Amino acid sequence: MVGNGGSGNLRDVESLQVGSRIQPFNSSPRPLVEEGSNVNRKKHTPMSTFSERLGLAEFLSLKVWRASLAELIGTSVLVFALDTIVISSYETPTKTPNVLMSVFISLTVTILLLATYPISGGHINPVVTFSAALIGLISFARATIYIVAQCVGAVLGALAVKAIVSSTIVQAFSLGGCTLTVIAPGANGSVTVGIGVGPALWLEIICTFIFLFASVWIAFDHRQAKAHGPVIVCSIIGIIVGLLVFISTTVTSKKGYAGVGMNPARCLGPALIRGGHLWDEHWVFWVGPAIACVAFYLYTKIIPSQHFHESVE
Repeated sequence: MVGNGGSGNLRDVESLQVGSRIQPFNSSPRPLVEEGSNVNRKKHTPMSTFSERLGLAEFLSLKVWRASLAELIGTSVLVFALDTIVISSYETPTKTPNVLMSVFISLTVTILLLATYPISGGHINPVVTFSAALIGLISFARATIYIVAQCVGAVLGALAVKAIVSSTIVQAFSLGGCTLTVIAPGANGSVTVGIGVGPALWLEIICTFIFLFASVWIAFDHRQAKAHGPVIVCSIIGIIVGLLVFISTTVTSKKGYAGVGMNPARCLGPALIRGGHLWDEHWVFWVGPAIACVAFYLYTKIIPSQHFHESVE
């Protein structure tokens, strides 16, 4: 998510991760209202057989690869937007840059979800894609293609930011990457400031689970998705992301800590392009969300089954 809201002269910690990345109505993109839906009603249920869950045939599906292009472009725009929003917010003369940043992030996430969901399902985050695969809404083959596309898109987005900002900004803001610690000047020389691996890992797990539970679940539950419509669903997801960004940059923030990630691809892009200390404990931004996805999957197994077996038009 983002770095320390009270970073003072530690501008290196302003990284932001968010990812929202949602699949609002279906794991496979389809119109909200299909032709003839008033005549033929059908059940949309998770994949059940092992071959369906793997979905190896989708590796050869041109439709899936075309959909992954939306994931690539969407994630690229997301990373570019978030990085520039972080830099702009902290460069703006205001006492609460994290509030300004959270608002713009909410709007950005909402718009990108609305732009990508008709094509790919609007994931733009490995967390959403992996959760959808675990639950059985998409195959693991499609999930693999999507995640690779998201990571490539994140790299392209980070490259775009590096191409337009000065090297001073790149160094000062760590290209908007995800960090646990940074090297800062101290009274007796340079010191390392930030948080430990343990607290950072717990923050990743807890905040990612909240993200899935409080927002993405509305998209996965077809009853709610159908009742609210795409604009409301995507807006709710954007608001939740913005709130988590705000929390991670205020209540849980420390100098040197960039805030929770919740989107591993968004952390990977700046790390590959900027390098350096962005690789320090980078695994936390992958392992934490992965654990949260598994926890969310277990949660879906103990809730009423009708959430996945509701009739949809």
